[in-house]
Amino acid sequence: MDVSKDLVAASATPLILAILKQHDSYGYEIIKRIKEASNDQIVWSEGMLYPVLHRLEKNGFVDSYWQKAETGRKRKYYSLNPEGLLELENHTRQWELVHSTLTAAMRGHASKEGEHDV
Repeated sequence: MDVSKDLVAASATPLILAILKQHDSYGYEIIKRIKEASNDQIVWSEGMLYPVLHRLEKNGFVDSYWQKAETGRKRKYYSLNPEGLLELENHTRQWELVHSTLTAAMRGHASKEGEHDV
């Protein structure tokens, strides 16, 4: 299945934050975890990932540090900080609302949480 670029872009921030909530990670590992978690349905490139990571760092949601890998190569690791955890919780609530609204719309009735006029 091809996931639309718009949906991939919209989901990038919460997916990255969710991965970093589990443990600190570096770029290639984040790309690999997204691919595995989606059963190879979502494949990110470095060109897609790093601008989002840099924006998250600039906005104060993640911190970064350099660490030498077992191979001797230095890697930049990213870690979720308290502000990033709050941002993840905010994104999670938004995605839950979108999911419940989509589910209700597909069933042909309004959400149990209340009807919204558009």
